[in-house]
Amino acid sequence: MSRADELFIENCRAILDTGFWDTDQDVRPRWPDGTPAHTVKRFGIVNRYDLQEEFPLLTLRRTYWKTAVDELLWIWQKKSSNIRDLNARIWDQWADETGSIGKAYGYQLGVKHRYPEGEMDQVDRVLYDLKHNPASRRILTSLYTFADLSEMHLYPCAWSVTFNVTENRLNAVLNQRSQDMLAANNWNVVQYAVLVHMLAQVSGLIPGELIHVIADAHIYDRHVPLVEEMLRQTPQPAPKFIMDETVTDFYAFTRNSFRVEDYRYAPFEAEIPVAV
Repeated sequence: MSRADELFIENCRAILDTGFWDTDQDVRPRWPDGTPAHTVKRFGIVNRYDLQEEFPLLTLRRTYWKTAVDELLWIWQKKSSNIRDLNARIWDQWADETGSIGKAYGYQLGVKHRYPEGEMDQVDRVLYDLKHNPASRRILTSLYTFADLSEMHLYPCAWSVTFNVTENRLNAVLNQRSQDMLAANNWNVVQYAVLVHMLAQVSGLIPGELIHVIADAHIYDRHVPLVEEMLRQTPQPAPKFIMDETVTDFYAFTRNSFRVEDYRYAPFEAEIPVAV
């Protein structure tokens, strides 16, 4: 059993068995038929993934990890908030007629800020500090800019990452305000595991720990039977993650710079409804 499977099972079992149902509250999300999308949730989940031990790819069902990487590159490399720059349809429901999702995600990472070393955006500041100031305790990014929230079509869920270099290992803490456990949990874990691998390689470091802090970890009401079905699957060992070792420029990575070997996953093909 992979560590990703083990943690997913633990998290979901705790949410289903001891979580809080919000059925007596007014909620914002709606199902496509207009019905309120209620959840059962736990507050304050912390998961640790040692990237030297394994790549945290779920096997209880297939994670479309290449598409997850594509979204990661859309945000962190292209610094885009327009779905026309994204090779997937996952943001269509939040985009306007121009394809924009507003001042969200990639837009925030691409805003230039003035430093003593010159103007840099958040990604370039991280790259600079990992090479020049690896002992710094100030290497982080934040997407939660209050002045811009009203111009975001969706507030950022995975909203900040803090990086730390210890003994030549690059560690990261991903903070997430809200997590749809079925639809997005492993998706986000895979994305930020890949990001740590990328940043480590171009900075002369090795990947260390990814710590995932989830404030509101929830399962939607219509997802409960699907999660129960997933938890009955037989987990498999984690696959091997392989990255193009010749890439030394963060902006030179493409979705084809990564592959996994021996990815075996349970035949879980149920369609997952998405609340908006």
